[in-house]
Amino acid sequence: MDILHTQLNNIQRRLAFVAVDPINWKLYVQSFSWAVTLFESYLLIRQYPLFLKKEPPAVLAKHFEQGVFEKSQNYGRDKARFAFFSGLFKQSLDSLMLHYGFYAWSWTAAGKLLAKVGFGPEYEILQSIAFVFILFLLSSIPTLPLQVYSTFVLEEKHGFNKTTPWIFVTDLFKGWAIAFALGAPFLAAFLYIFKWAGDRFVPWLMAFMISFQLIMVVLYPTVIQPLFNKLSPLAEGELRSRIEALASKLKFPLKHLYEIDGSKRSSHSNAYFFGLPWSKHIVIFDTLIQQSKAEEVEAVLAHELGHWYYLHPTKMMAISQFHIFTILALFPAFLHAPPLLRSFDFPKEVAAQPPTIVAFLLFQMILTPLEAVVSIAMNAVSRHFEWEADRFAVELQDKLDDEKMADMGDRLGKALIALHVKNLSTVWVDWLYSAYHHSHPTLTERLRGLESFQAKRQKKAQ
Repeated sequence: MDILHTQLNNIQRRLAFVAVDPINWKLYVQSFSWAVTLFESYLLIRQYPLFLKKEPPAVLAKHFEQGVFEKSQNYGRDKARFAFFSGLFKQSLDSLMLHYGFYAWSWTAAGKLLAKVGFGPEYEILQSIAFVFILFLLSSIPTLPLQVYSTFVLEEKHGFNKTTPWIFVTDLFKGWAIAFALGAPFLAAFLYIFKWAGDRFVPWLMAFMISFQLIMVVLYPTVIQPLFNKLSPLAEGELRSRIEALASKLKFPLKHLYEIDGSKRSSHSNAYFFGLPWSKHIVIFDTLIQQSKAEEVEAVLAHELGHWYYLHPTKMMAISQFHIFTILALFPAFLHAPPLLRSFDFPKEVAAQPPTIVAFLLFQMILTPLEAVVSIAMNAVSRHFEWEADRFAVELQDKLDDEKMADMGDRLGKALIALHVKNLSTVWVDWLYSAYHHSHPTLTERLRGLESFQAKRQKKAQ
């Protein structure tokens, strides 16, 4: 532990200039946040001409019925235009909040609010919680029209929206209530660790965050998910029998197999699994069951079980924890930096002893360009995992010595095509746009990959 703290102290010495140099951090954040937004807008401009193509890729041509590809292209164009506008709108909003000192105002407002109920500035954790929720609520309200448009205009226009105004409003308030119910104690514990551990907070905070994630693995399906969707045991029949048999052969610790009423809000489809290492739950959207054959849904689940087989969730969590560790390792230099707060219009008396939550929030803004690069790297890792899971499905016949799995690759390919067609997903994708935005390979890439995996398996078998 002492070696760790020695290395962390070396990092802080190199960043000591942050606490004394009058750097214009606001200009830095404004410049780089706009640079990221303009880069994302450029990617949309690169992608947009592909929505004007009149024919799908040759490998997919026979799978699109008359007019379906045109609908897919229209949907893609509408989503791209909306993403272009909403991205610039949100960035403009963030930029205005920075320019006019909204964060400093929110901290002062939180203090005044608590003072009215008898809590002074010495109650930093309480003021921090109030500060965060003032920011959250007041920054969420201007973007509500975007959510309304996306749900009731864009998705409605293309036949996907199933959300009623009542569900939309109740979901909104449920989300806010959950954010407060979970966010307040999380934030209190988060900030208490800083106070308790001092500048040696990094390992303790890491342990806390890992523990919180494990708790959420239990809480989400049992407490949070039922507030929004109904999870019912998957009905007896061919699909359930196929999935249970596959899980049993792979020794997948399946505890519950659910069907979720995704059609309550959208006609998009999906499937996923979650849980602790010794107790897993599989959830299948009712829309996926309606849109695909049982053997194709089984192939989708074979791919998902490939993620489990290769420990992809665990590996991704480890990568994520390393990422969080690097952020926390850099943070102490910014925690004790009055010039940082002064740059964002905080009063001298607040900047003199920077509140932890304020310093951390501003530090996160400074990391904006770095986080954009990290997201590209994380997408690359995720796509690699998707290739492995696809290969796992193709090679199931050999892993289980079961001839019934011989066509699993073909079934997975058909399922992927059906999902893309039914969801009107984009099939022409610019490579740079995909690298930045997509955690999965494109459909044509995955189909080529499945063919390659099958060819290699057959060659090995000869």
